[in-house]
Amino acid sequence: VQLQAFGGGLVQAGGSLRLSCVASGSTFSRYAMGWFRQAPGKEREIVAGITMTGGITDYADFVKGRFTISRDNAKNTVYLQMNSLKPDDTAVYYCAANLEGVAIRRTPSRYRYWGQGTKFTVSS
Repeated sequence: VQLQAFGGGLVQAGGSLRLSCVASGSTFSRYAMGWFRQAPGKEREIVAGITMTGGITDYADFVKGRFTISRDNAKNTVYLQMNSLKPDDTAVYYCAANLEGVAIRRTPSRYRYWGQGTKFTVSS
């Protein structure tokens, strides 16, 4: 599985942005998907996760109520809609696929496949 993330750029604080991650292959619907982020000098951390059917989602506390993860298995795509952005959201964002399709894991090592990352900056 190859993952490619899109949607980075520059946005003002309070603004919105949507990231997309497109997967190659025919097995996308079997994977749980996660969005992670990594800011300079910090460890990679979970932002949001979604099970293979999209029936269950999970969010880091710092994005609850602001970010929404969703997926379209027909398009092999997972999305991250980000609203009310803050400068602290500035980071490189990665999508990742977990073979445990029915579980959302918060640990990066549990994910088998990773996208290349897309960077965006939130200006104050």
